[in-house]
Formats: sequence, C-alpha cells, structure tokens
Amino acid sequence: MKRYARIFTYLLRHKSSLVLYLLFILLSIVFSVLALGLLFPFLQLLFSVPGQTTKTQSNIMLQWVSEKLTALIQQGSAVQALGIICLMIILSILLKNLFLYLSVRTMVPVKHTAINHLRQDVFNKILKLPIGYFTDQKKGDIMSRMTNDVHEIEVSFMSTLEGWIKDPFSILINLSILVYINPTLTLIILISLPIIGFIISAITRSLKRDSMDVSKAGSETIATIDETLGGLRVIKAFNAERIIRNKFDRISAHFLHARNKVSYKREMASPLSEFMGVLVFAGILWFGGQMVLTNTIDMNGALFLTYMGLFYNVIDPAKSITGAFSNMQKGSSAMQRIDEILNAPETVHDNPDGHLMHAFNHAIEFQNVTFSYGDQPILKNINLVIEKGKTVALVGSSGAGKSTLADMIPRFHDVTEGAVLIDGINIKDYSLHSLRSHISIVTQEPILFNDTIAGNIALGMESATMQDIEKAATIANAHPFIMHKEDGYQTNIGDRGQKLSGGERQRLTIARAVLKNPPILILDEATSSLDTESERLVQDAIENLMHNRTSIVIAHRLSTIRHADEIIVLRKGEIVERGKHEELIALKGMYHRLVDMQEVK
Repeated sequence: MKRYARIFTYLLRHKSSLVLYLLFILLSIVFSVLALGLLFPFLQLLFSVPGQTTKTQSNIMLQWVSEKLTALIQQGSAVQALGIICLMIILSILLKNLFLYLSVRTMVPVKHTAINHLRQDVFNKILKLPIGYFTDQKKGDIMSRMTNDVHEIEVSFMSTLEGWIKDPFSILINLSILVYINPTLTLIILISLPIIGFIISAITRSLKRDSMDVSKAGSETIATIDETLGGLRVIKAFNAERIIRNKFDRISAHFLHARNKVSYKREMASPLSEFMGVLVFAGILWFGGQMVLTNTIDMNGALFLTYMGLFYNVIDPAKSITGAFSNMQKGSSAMQRIDEILNAPETVHDNPDGHLMHAFNHAIEFQNVTFSYGDQPILKNINLVIEKGKTVALVGSSGAGKSTLADMIPRFHDVTEGAVLIDGINIKDYSLHSLRSHISIVTQEPILFNDTIAGNIALGMESATMQDIEKAATIANAHPFIMHKEDGYQTNIGDRGQKLSGGERQRLTIARAVLKNPPILILDEATSSLDTESERLVQDAIENLMHNRTSIVIAHRLSTIRHADEIIVLRKGEIVERGKHEELIALKGMYHRLVDMQEVK
C-alpha cells in the first residue's frame, strides 16, 4: 500500500465526497444485511413455527422478532404476514442498490480526477526534468509509462478501490451479527479466513515481479513502433523490413508470454478464493447442521439457515478483497515505474526569488565552468566572454561539448563547478522564465508541432497578432511559400511538419525566433542538411535573424563562420584554440585540420 501513497494524497483532496461515499456504502450494507436478516421470520413462518422460543431464549433480538411475528399472524393471517415480509425484503434490496448506486456515482469523479492529476503530474515533471535526463531514456519507454502504466493503475487500483473500502465494512458488519447470533460457529469462521488469505497471497506474491516484466515489454513495443514510424523511409530504402519485422515479432512474443503469465496468476485468485470460501461454507454447514439436529446449540433450523445466508454474505466481499489484492500487486509495478519519473532529481531549479532579467546589456561570461553528466566529464574549466552584439562560433569534432556549452546559457544544464554570468549576475539568480525569454534557439533539426503554420511561429508568444506573425515570416523568407499553401497561415503542417520540405520547416523555426525577438541567439547550424537553393534562402533568413543580436553558433560547416568575431575550438570538453578565422588558420592547429578535411570533401 505504501506504493500507492501518492494516489491517496490525490484522493484526500476530496474529503467531503469520500465521507458521503462512506455514508452511502454503510447504508447499502445495512439494508443488505437487513434483507438477509428477514430470512429468519420468513423461514419461521414457512416452517410454521411463529413465536417459537425453545432455542432462542438467549437472544433478545430474535426473541423480539418471534413475538412480533406471532402478533402479526394473530392480527391477520400467515399469508398476509408472508406478504409483508416479502415487501420488506424487496424494499431493503431496493434501498441497498439505491445507496450502492449513489456511492458509485459519488466515487467515480473522485477516481477519475485522481488519475487525471497523476497523469498531469507526470507530464509536468517531464517538462521540468533537465535535457540530460532524456539522453539515457527511450522515448517509447517514457510514453509507455505515461499511457500504459497510468492506465494499469486506473484498472488495477482505482477499479478495486471501492472494494477496499466497502468490502471490509461489509465483512465486519456481517461478522458482528454472526457473533451476536452464535459466537462458537463464528470463531471457526474467523480462524479459517486467515488460512484462506495465506493460500491466496502465496499465489499472488510473484505478480509484482511478473507485472514489471509486462511493463518493460510493453515499453519496448512502443519504443520499437516509435522508431519504426520515425525511420520508415530509411527502413524501406535499405530493404530492412524483414529485420525490423523480426525484431518486432520477438518483442511482441515476449510481451504476449509475459501478459499470459500474469493473467494466469491473477485469474487464479478469484476461482481459488471462491472454492476455499465454499469449502469453509460446506464445513460450517456440516458442523453447524449436526449441532442443530442434535440440539447442542441454542439455534433452530430457521435461524441456522439465516446464519448461513449471512455467512455467505461474507464470502463474496472476501473474494473481492483477494482479487483486489492480486490486482494491486500487478498495478504496483506500474506505480513503481511512474515513481521513477516523479522522483527523478530536478537538477535545474527555478529561483522563486530570482531577479527578473529585463534586458541584456553587456556580456555573457563563463567562469571556470566544469560540467559532468554522472561520472562522465563533458566540459572542463571553460573560461569565455561573449560580448553583446558579437558572434561566437563553437567548433570541434562530434562529442567535443559544443552543444552542451551552448545549453548552459538557457540553463538546460547547470554547471557542476564555476558559474555562467549575464551582465555580471549568475544566471542561477535570474528567474528561469525571464532568462529564457531573452534567448532563442534554432536547431539543426527543425522542431515543429502538429499545428498550423501560424501556431508554430507563435509558439510561446500568446499575445502575437497575425500581423506580427506575417512580419516575422517575411524576415525569415517564409511568407512567399506560406501564401502558396491552400489555407495560408492556417495550414496544418502535420506531425513534426512532415507536410513541408526541409527548407520550409527550417524557415518556420527561424520565423519563430524572429517573432520572439531575443537579444541572445543560439544557432545549431541550420543549413547543414539542406539543398543549395534552400540553404541560400535559410542562410539569408539566418543573417536577417542575427542582425544586431548576440549569437552563439554551433558550427558544422566551417565555411559559414569565417566572419565570426571569435571562433572557439573544443576538444574533449576543453578549449584548445580561439581566435578569428585567419588567426586560427595561421596556427596550423586543430582548426586548420578541420578546415582542410572539409575542403577535401
């Protein structure tokens, strides 16, 4: 139950609804017991022994029932008394089911709201986690946790939550009445119930481990589907359909086996608990029946049958609790996987009392910056000053730390040692929102969303007018191609902008950056994967964007950074060379070799 502590915090936000639910449940149980209790006068009447007191003198309530039944028959007839008892049974069952429905009606929105809060918390946590967290995670696995695992909790825990509240009360109330009727027989029942519970729990203990295997297999399935959809063009081009199909078949087979294994164990709990309950029921029937027949207990046949009816009323909720326990074991592994996300450390924290960055006036400064991801060092002792209005290019081989260095400025990562300052203030002392509102990023791979062209350009700029959007698109050389679309700026561009060409997608991301109009610009060279014509249009758009801005350019094509104010050459997270293009060429060092390699190509 500890695993579900988070869910209980959501549920406790609805205390008034829970109290109302509890009231309805108690009333439904009371009328259910009353309906079964009416079996006694019914059987008394049916066996033609109204008012019999021979075996019920020690029970005041049953004695009172017998007396009232006798008086009822004396005033009318046995048939009339029988009709009244039947009407009372019908009324009791009606009220029982009415209050049962009201309890469900009260609880349904509480359960759904709790699951919705859980899903929102997972999504919000993902938005808060640092970029580095996702480098070690499969996107499909995260998607599986947000969808399949949350659904599993809804099915395994929320669907049985009402039983965990209702069934113990039902068992307690029925057992109390059974003790009142005959403590000896009830003691035998109380001894047998834990034995049944132990046998059932022995079967369900392994469900959690098996359920974790199901969750992992499910996430692998989603991850494979996601990779296949993203790389379908490459798969077809390299005739890799058979390889991918075989891979998916293996994963699907493992998923199927794991699900079957869990289902076998989970489904075994219900029939086994029912069989064990009937076994105890038959034992009590045999043992108690003998005592009634031999007059060794203060109980007649009608009362004994009523007692057995009330006892059977204990078996069903006991069976439900057993099934709920096995379901919770299955859902526990899903909750564990979700907790791994919710409990993941947020290494980048917003400063609630941070300064508001109103403008960028002087410089960005890296002071002895070191950054490690886990035990792996990425940047080492970086010292760098980027003055306002200057263009600084970051150069180096793959894995040199170029992107990580640029990511320090908007605090996608926080430094392990040292500090990054803007206008002399540590960026940790700014509020995240105000810091990032002064920075725009254009990535090598255009990041677009399944929305309209206008919606993608105005991302994060809720106050932008259509005129502002069109102006930004014009500066980014995007307006002409947009106007050729059937719906213009209201054209939906599809998943990740797949309805557009590479050059068109990139110009939209530039238009987005233009609309934001930031003083600081980070460019992960946006033309490296484009054809010549698109490259020219995008390069012109980038030059328009960089005008009068401080730019940090992650350079892949060295020919595009010849006019940078300073070129920083990185190797294994360290600055090994710095200067202008001509100065670095004259050094005949690493930069010179990189240029030569690209020119040879």
